Amino acid sequence: MTALLWFRRDLRVNDNRALYNAVQAGGGVVAVAFVTPQQWQKQNEASAKISFWLAGLEELASRLAGLGIALHLEEVADNAAIPGALSRVSHQHACSALYFNREYGYYEQQRDESVQKTMQAQKIRIFAFDDRLLIEPGRLLTGSGGYYTVFTPFKKSWLGLLPRVDVDPLPVPDSVAASLSPRKLPLDEISHKLGLPDWCRDMWPAGELAAQKRLADFVRHGLEKYHESRDLPAVDGTSCLSPWLACGALSPRQCLAAVRRENKKWPAEGTGAETWLNELIWRDFYAHVVVGFPRVSRAQPFQKKTTALKWRYDDHDLQAWQTGQTGYPIVDAAMRQLNQTGWMHNRLRMVAAMFLSKHLLIDWRLGEKYFMQHLLDGDLAANNGGWQWSASTGTDAVPYFRIFNPFSQSQRFDANGSFIRRYCPELEPVSAAALHDPVKLASEIAKKKISYPAPVVDHKVARERALAAFKNL
Repeated sequence: MTALLWFRRDLRVNDNRALYNAVQAGGGVVAVAFVTPQQWQKQNEASAKISFWLAGLEELASRLAGLGIALHLEEVADNAAIPGALSRVSHQHACSALYFNREYGYYEQQRDESVQKTMQAQKIRIFAFDDRLLIEPGRLLTGSGGYYTVFTPFKKSWLGLLPRVDVDPLPVPDSVAASLSPRKLPLDEISHKLGLPDWCRDMWPAGELAAQKRLADFVRHGLEKYHESRDLPAVDGTSCLSPWLACGALSPRQCLAAVRRENKKWPAEGTGAETWLNELIWRDFYAHVVVGFPRVSRAQPFQKKTTALKWRYDDHDLQAWQTGQTGYPIVDAAMRQLNQTGWMHNRLRMVAAMFLSKHLLIDWRLGEKYFMQHLLDGDLAANNGGWQWSASTGTDAVPYFRIFNPFSQSQRFDANGSFIRRYCPELEPVSAAALHDPVKLASEIAKKKISYPAPVVDHKVARERALAAFKNL
């Protein structure tokens, strides 16, 4: 019996449930992955993220070859073409079973349902595994049988169930055959054909080996103080593991195990370890929301009443936000970080998202799309959840009347202006005090003849406009 193993966002040989079980079945294994240019465009996947994924495939192919498994890379237009392509590949290699790890987005579930119908019609058995989250959707439900819509009770239920869930990482499986010479994947041709850019390789080297190293370094050097430094964008206070988690070069079980290696108990509340593991629970929460309320995967607000919000559609203001030219230094630095690196500090994602949706009163979906088109760690559930939280349209969202003052945020989290000056070098001559005060900022810019835009909108005016829009619902 030969098994066909389908890789998607699970680019690793360590702790890969589909891979492990395919090998344990005892026969041969053939692996396949798909390049889907039109689908990527439809789902606003960032070009740099695709480059990162392809580079991860290259390392994966080498590691699979060491297990005696050949990885085949096929190009099709979109998800609709995948069932036929899988049928063809399985026929070529006389495969009797298909193995893959589940994904939970709307388009991904549609794709997988179509694949299962096609393969089952050909008497090919399907083995699908929950691999992407710590606790899969459907296992945590409210007393009435629905999905949670508020994080705090979700977390309480999540923590109660965790001891009864298998979260131990799986080892690399045994070889199924003698080592192979890695197949040469046509990555250069694909990148050239699609016009894919490079990414910040020095910050995020591709592949699971780099992911494991970064995880170990973070646990050793950053975890203890994470709760104190995670909101400070100028310091290396976060794990920066999100790009590897997004492409599956790292699993959440590996993250949990790395923290709990010395102590099987849940870390004490308020510690760096507990604060960081809390982010993994948020990751599960938003994925559960996508499954329980699929409309959020289709550009719809979770709170249906907010569909009636009267958004502004102002191309000038939108472009100012996208390019980091709003006249609010912390917002501009955040957007330039995104544009230059393909990543944005988590605190600043909230600041930038709330600025677009509240200060500029521009439809959050335009911001959500822009983030997905640029983020190396773009994940529909997390990105959508974050944007709807900031825009007060989502589940467990920030109250509509809570509107961050960007100057207060920069004063609190970038007091000496180090981060702002890193991405807005024209503001290097400006004093730290002026970076957090619009009146002083305008004065110093004029006095020192600095080329930097005036604020696109006054904070007080923006706040009153946003409050009026939400009160009119």
